[in-house]
Amino acid sequence: MRVLVVPNLTKRDALLHTERVVRRLAELGVPCVLEEQYRSACGALPVSFCRRPEDGLAACDMVIAVGGDGTIIHSAKEAAAFGKPVLGVNVGRLGFVAGLETDELDRLGRLIAGDYLVDERMMLEVTLCREGRELSYYALNDAVLARGALSKILDFRVLLNESNVGDYRADGLIVSTPTGSTAYSLSAGGPVIDPALRCLLLSPICPHSLFTRPVVFGEDSLLQIQAGSSEQGVNCYLTVDGQISVPLKNDEPVRCRAASRTAKLIKLKDINFYEVVNHKLAERRS
Repeated sequence: MRVLVVPNLTKRDALLHTERVVRRLAELGVPCVLEEQYRSACGALPVSFCRRPEDGLAACDMVIAVGGDGTIIHSAKEAAAFGKPVLGVNVGRLGFVAGLETDELDRLGRLIAGDYLVDERMMLEVTLCREGRELSYYALNDAVLARGALSKILDFRVLLNESNVGDYRADGLIVSTPTGSTAYSLSAGGPVIDPALRCLLLSPICPHSLFTRPVVFGEDSLLQIQAGSSEQGVNCYLTVDGQISVPLKNDEPVRCRAASRTAKLIKLKDINFYEVVNHKLAERRS
């Protein structure tokens, strides 16, 4: 077994916990690989280095991401292209998709024993159709179409499999996976959806209506969304998992569907999804 370790060293104490992970795995006889960019910070650790993340993913059996949800989601999306599972170690605030907290690293021994489960999560394939070309992105949480800095409402048209669903006036629309139902969509009033399901969730952001509600679509659905405004200078952006942001032209179509690839998250704890949600949201309230 060989493990690619992906730390987010901008997080507080992330370097400390990365060292703890690497040394614990070394004690268990598991070699670790890090990207070359971490050599200056982690050169003293018992690890080898790779030039590109693709090289590490190809050479390793699994990934351990040390960071917050954003780090874990980014790692899981990259690993999905190689069919590799990811274990998230939470050094962020919530850690909805993390498999371990920093005080639970003794459980890493279960990796060696094969005593773990792999939770497969649906992803979105998001396609932007621009000037005859298709630009594709993958999301584990969500794709968001929303306005820019100006406080102007946008007009959205939503099609389902080429048939009209309806028109929305809102600050934005969120298309999320079940995993993403506990992210931005939850803040916009969307429901919590068990990640074992495969579906698409459409949640409006601050809709200009008393009766607009989130809608759940089946896994075979193809949603096409066009955003526009009759006013000059009102911009709309497509944001994928809060990491990629693309400015949209007026009425430029964006398509969202369930991706053929899935993200694989390692579970080392005997705790179900609803226990995680209750625990994390209780942390947010405290």
